[in-house]
Amino acid sequence: MSERDERHRKAMQTLKSRVDEKVAAADERRGQLLVFTGNGKGKTTAAWGTVTRALGYGYRVGVVQFIKGLWECGERERLEEDANLDVAIMATGFTWETQNRESDTQACHEVWAEAERMLADPGVYLVVLDEITYMLKFGYLDIATLKRALEHRPAEQTVIVTGRNAHRELQAMADTITEMKEVRHAFGAGLEARRGIDY
Repeated sequence: MSERDERHRKAMQTLKSRVDEKVAAADERRGQLLVFTGNGKGKTTAAWGTVTRALGYGYRVGVVQFIKGLWECGERERLEEDANLDVAIMATGFTWETQNRESDTQACHEVWAEAERMLADPGVYLVVLDEITYMLKFGYLDIATLKRALEHRPAEQTVIVTGRNAHRELQAMADTITEMKEVRHAFGAGLEARRGIDY
């Protein structure tokens, strides 16, 4: 074995030892709160990937889409016939299209009622609150209402929250926070959103 190969073997032994220690220390089992935030692309896509994973194991999943719900969504199109998937969509779609605070607030509260139902159901393994951060930012939903529902959800239920500028109190509650950072986005260079890639 070469000196380089021996160094690599020792480094991998050290790495394995650290990973094994962390695996052994992770002995708490419960649902989690995951926040996918940041200004980069991929927050909703990552959430749908986890939805696919949970459905693959036969778990019941609820998805509530705020903001982009009326847009085409390839993941939703592919998965919506799965009997274990329940999707609720905010009726107004993009709030910057409606420009009507009253109707947007009402639409938010209507779909939030569906979210509350899912968050109270012990049979729902995973709930995705897609783009809910905007509901907090625009004042359509208050943080206390969201926190109360998250705190009282079934212990085994995992929740994924997506959207830019996640509220600091939401981040304080989270088990995992992933920040998507935009380095470059094709849209900024004038490229249209591409079906099957961007939506």
